[in-house]
Amino acid sequence: MEHFTPECKFKECVFENYYVTYSSILYRQTQSGRAWYIGINRDGQVMKGNRVKKTKGAAHFLPKLIEVAMYREPSLHDIGEQSPPRKTAKTSDSPTNQNSKKDKDPPAKLAAAAS
Repeated sequence: MEHFTPECKFKECVFENYYVTYSSILYRQTQSGRAWYIGINRDGQVMKGNRVKKTKGAAHFLPKLIEVAMYREPSLHDIGEQSPPRKTAKTSDSPTNQNSKKDKDPPAKLAAAAS
């Protein structure tokens, strides 16, 4: 099981141009009190939080729209419908006739009903 620490908590801010920034809840600059932001440089490397400012492009992220239905928790009814059919072990090479009882029972019922 994974445990999330206070280091994993971020504040999400949305700018007017729809960019999103994430600042640390736990860490701030010691003298100025400015928040530390998540940033990625041009090469895709993570930048140090104390070097990233919210106005710089390294801290701006575009949110990707996702369908809410993808993350809907399935009910037990849905799970039963989606499960693959179970395979049963065959006892012989020849196919079994599952209707053999039904074929024998109707004449017996007809004879009982006729008498």
